[in-house]
Parts: sequence; structure tokens; C-alpha cells
Amino acid sequence: MQTRRLGRIGHDSSVLIYGAASLSEVDQARADISVQEALDAGINHFDVAADYGDAELRLGPWMPRIRSQIFLATKTGCRTDAEAWAGINRSLERLQTDHLDLIQLHSVGDLETLDQVTGNGGALAAAVRAKEQGLVSAVGITGHTHAAPSVHTEALRRFDFDSVLTPMNYQLAKDEVYAADFSGLLEAVGARDTALMTIKTIARRNWQDDEQHRYDTWYAPFDEQRYISAAVTWVLKTYPQVTGIATAGETRLLRQMIVAETASEAMSVQDAARALDEVQDYASPFISMPF
Repeated sequence: MQTRRLGRIGHDSSVLIYGAASLSEVDQARADISVQEALDAGINHFDVAADYGDAELRLGPWMPRIRSQIFLATKTGCRTDAEAWAGINRSLERLQTDHLDLIQLHSVGDLETLDQVTGNGGALAAAVRAKEQGLVSAVGITGHTHAAPSVHTEALRRFDFDSVLTPMNYQLAKDEVYAADFSGLLEAVGARDTALMTIKTIARRNWQDDEQHRYDTWYAPFDEQRYISAAVTWVLKTYPQVTGIATAGETRLLRQMIVAETASEAMSVQDAARALDEVQDYASPFISMPF
């Protein structure tokens, strides 16, 4: 699998990041099959969150075997210092490790939340303390809204985050405002050598009200290999600054994303765009969110 340097963190990171949101509601047997599939494909970066149901608990039993082989990131959705501190320590216990490579302030997608986590008594203080005490090596920020790129650019003005995880896909790039905000974020991370990772690469649209939710994702994903390969290729080749793409929150889509990463080496960005232009029901997943 291709790798890219994870900004100044320095990790030689697989371009596919294992999105452990896929483990939120699965049993250990299904989780074990998925984790092994990721490892066999060369994925060496695992991303989870305290808010992802049982996902940390599903990854925990693997840590005694693989902790030294992978980059391990989790997230705290807590907003205050005290709550985040307790949450970070709880994540360490659930993940059966004494050290995280990255702790991220989770779901910071608007300025009000950014004010809360970066202000006095906010969650950022706990993350910084965890870094100072050697519990974590790096501190990042994540978010998933239309405003996320601009909010994350502002976050970098307030604090020198080591990483940013923000949404990008072919459809979002067609939105002039979103594209301009993302361009501004690219400039900001480039100036600081901040790691830039992205999510929602294979999001197709929101689920329809009367539609059966065939996957564990909160949005309707692409599930045809042609379009998954095009979506992954387009992001990787359009944005060499992106160090990694988080895989979708569904174990059954992991194999197709692995195939897509391999296919991206031979597919041009123009061919990827042409394929995605075929899709009639392609829309931002942030039009309606269930949280």
C-alpha cells in the first residue's frame, strides 16, 4: 500500500486509515476479521473514537499483538478539561495501551464548539496535558460539517494542532465556498507541516426517508467498485497534501476501498472525475445529519 508522511508527526502512514467507526456495533468475531483484513492489506494507521460505541473495546484485544506495528489514534468528544481528561484515560484502558500516538478533539465543526474546546477549561487543555505527561504523542482536531475546513483553519490560528481530519470528496469540491475553504486549509496546514487527513471520501448522499439502510454508515455510501475506485483515486491524486483517507464506517466496504487504493495507481484523476460525473444522485452528506 502507498504511504505518505503524516506531516511533522513523521509517521510513514498508509494512505488508507482504518476507520474503526465500522466496529461500533459489531461483535468481536466480525471485528477480528476486519482488523486482520486491514493489516493484511498493509494498513498501519488505525483511527477510532470514544464515541464509536464498542469500537475501542473491539480494538483493545489486538493491542498486545500489534501496538508497536501501528499508529493508533482516538478521539474525545468531551468539551471540558475534566471530562476530556477522564475520557482520554478511559480510552487508554479500553484500548489496552499506555500510550496513544494521537488524541483528537472530535466533531469540532462550528465556531461555537471551537470556542468551547479551546477556551478556558476546554477539552484542549486535557489533550495538551496528556501530551506533556507522555500519554499521547500528538494532538489533532476533527469535524464533519460544511463549515469544517474553515473552522479547522481558524483552529490552527488558535493552537498549533499536529493534525486535522476534515471532509473532502469530489462532490464537496464542486461547492465553490467549500472548495475555497478547503484551499485555505491546505495553505494553513502546509505552512505548519500539519498532517491533513480526510473523511467521507465514498459518501454518496444522505439516506432517503423511505430507504433501507443497507450499511452501518449514517450516510448512503458508494458500493459499486467503479465509483469507490474513482472516489479514492480522485482525492489521492488531486490532493497530494492529504496524508490519508479514513475508510468508511462499514466493515463490508473495507475490501472495496483496499481494491480502490491499488487501482488508483493506474487510474488518472480525469478518468476518476468522468466516472463520478456519471452519478445522478451524488450530493453532500451534510445536507441532513442524524446528530
